[in-house]
Amino acid sequence: MKKIMILAGVFAVSMVQAQQRMTPELLWKLGRVSAETITPDGKSVIYGVTNINMEENSGERNLYSIPVTGGQPTQITSTKGGESVVHIDKAGNIVYLHKGQLWQLTGGKGEPKQLTNFEGGLSNVRFSPDGKHVLFSREVEVKKMHSTDIYPKLQKSNAYVYDDLNYRHWDTWEDGKFQHVFFATYNDGKIGTPTDIMKDEPFDAPQMPFGGSEDIIWGPDSKAILYVSKKKFGKDYAVSTNTDIYRYDIASGKTTNFTDGNKGYDTNPAFSGDASKLAWLAMDEDGNEADQNELMVQDTKLGKKYNLTKDWDETINSFTWSKDGSRIWFVAPTKGTIQLYEIALPKNLDKFSAKNIRQVTKGQFDVNGIVGQSGNNLVVSRTDMNHAPELYRLETKSGKLTQLTTVNNEVYSKLALSKVEPRVTKASDGKELFSWIVYPPDFDPNKKYPTLLYCQGGPQSALTQFYSYRWNLQLIAAQGYIVVAPNRRGMPGHGDDWNRQISGDWGGQPIRDYLSAIDDVAKEAYVDKDRLGAVGASYGGYSVFMLAGLHDGRFKTFIAHDGLFDMRSWYGTTEEMFFANNELKGPYWDTKSPKSYKEFNPSEYASKWNTPILIVQGGQDFRVGIEQGLQAFQLAQLKGIKSRLLYLPDENHWVLQPQNAIVWQSEFFKWLDETLKPTKN
Repeated sequence: MKKIMILAGVFAVSMVQAQQRMTPELLWKLGRVSAETITPDGKSVIYGVTNINMEENSGERNLYSIPVTGGQPTQITSTKGGESVVHIDKAGNIVYLHKGQLWQLTGGKGEPKQLTNFEGGLSNVRFSPDGKHVLFSREVEVKKMHSTDIYPKLQKSNAYVYDDLNYRHWDTWEDGKFQHVFFATYNDGKIGTPTDIMKDEPFDAPQMPFGGSEDIIWGPDSKAILYVSKKKFGKDYAVSTNTDIYRYDIASGKTTNFTDGNKGYDTNPAFSGDASKLAWLAMDEDGNEADQNELMVQDTKLGKKYNLTKDWDETINSFTWSKDGSRIWFVAPTKGTIQLYEIALPKNLDKFSAKNIRQVTKGQFDVNGIVGQSGNNLVVSRTDMNHAPELYRLETKSGKLTQLTTVNNEVYSKLALSKVEPRVTKASDGKELFSWIVYPPDFDPNKKYPTLLYCQGGPQSALTQFYSYRWNLQLIAAQGYIVVAPNRRGMPGHGDDWNRQISGDWGGQPIRDYLSAIDDVAKEAYVDKDRLGAVGASYGGYSVFMLAGLHDGRFKTFIAHDGLFDMRSWYGTTEEMFFANNELKGPYWDTKSPKSYKEFNPSEYASKWNTPILIVQGGQDFRVGIEQGLQAFQLAQLKGIKSRLLYLPDENHWVLQPQNAIVWQSEFFKWLDETLKPTKN
């Protein structure tokens, strides 16, 4: 009898543990899994896990290895600071980058050996295929823009002088320094005299601010370097998306533009294993960052180029070659998810058609990225709205996924998860509108719940089975809210036409889509129509500001993060002018785009604002400048509307610092608690 009572007690404790709910603090305790590579023998996958130290306000990333067939992981680095794999040779020696220098683990284990002590450090390192050279990127001063360079005698001055646009980008003021590509001889950790292959050019490679080693690759014969750059400066740079792939010949020192004929983005060059083909991603339109991303392939012997996805109506995120070069796998958004596709390449590419494209995976999850191939399997990263990224083995024929890493399984075993359901609504123009509905854990349809409309940013960012450490829908639902997340006009995954419809129509059909979605869900008996809210960031923040003047009493509260409030002042202060020109269809002084600055301008509806609103603004956000949030807050305050400003002086368009993130989420839920009072089950 006593044994039964003890077992019952254990069961009761486990049930309590299983009913834990996600909190901001718990979310930031999750290990963040990111893949590195598969070992040359195809037997193991190397990956990193970042753990956040909240007290130190920083993250610590270490490398691990796990068999592709499954098994126990092995930690292979433990030095303080992050590591990233550069190269693994056939003997299993792992060379990785740590604090700007190369280190080696002999046989992939033991004590690491420092290989380089290169002044200024290295980044985006790649070894040549023959092992005799190394390439890397580093910052070089090309132009004098700071006062101490222009006026050497005034060394205590602090001023910048600009004669052109692009004087700031994302979260950084232009200082005359540019990322350049270098190569040098390499022999057992000794790096020879580096050569700057972009000497004196005021251009960046990798691309700024987010480009990495994918922008710089070796030719398969080790005789050339291919790199991605937008070779424009000043105003020309600010209004264009025309990046190209350049080929630098090491012997002659000459550079040629490989993609000169294309006017949009050209990115992600990658050779097939036998070097017979080169693939890359391309967009046609200059100035349109959300143009359809298509997969291009060139036969390197014949020189002929092919657009493999010209008859396929979606956009590609990333791709990888099969080892034998007979296939290309890629991931792309589709119907509220991101799935993996396979292209079977005929020997004669002239005979290729869209029929050669096959969807491999299907399900209520995202395949975020491809790590590499092991036999007939791939290793991929996978998420859903209840689970952070983990690595999976994917059988390419069947599409079966088997989980490899289990970094956060212990946390989820004690967590009550949300039910997530797809829902299709008729939009105001009669078209089908897809949404994800996320319910609180232990959802009871006989109760009434406050409900939030989640407005996605982008505006052309896919809303899929993503897992964010800021806008985490699992976390929001766990606090007692139903979340409605529509795939409104402008989101990839529903065809190119659907994606394009938002440009020039920010405040039109996309806003009507939001209202259609929330009105449809609000018909359900379990939705408390008196406790509806709308939340979002970037274009989502713009959407919240628009809804604040148009919602006709639907919503009881709003949260807008780095939202666009006044389109004239935004156009006058944002930095990537190509984006503003494409989305608003021109500047505010151009009469061809009156709707963008009048009918679709949130500030024009200031007189109708009457609903509580929390406004969040990053001080280092140059995409959506600080004046946007301040104007909105000042309006609300002067009108006597319950309002609050959360100002994050050290953050850009995102919230990256752990303690700031906890403050952000704490204020987010405090505000909702004050204005909606969620149901506590």
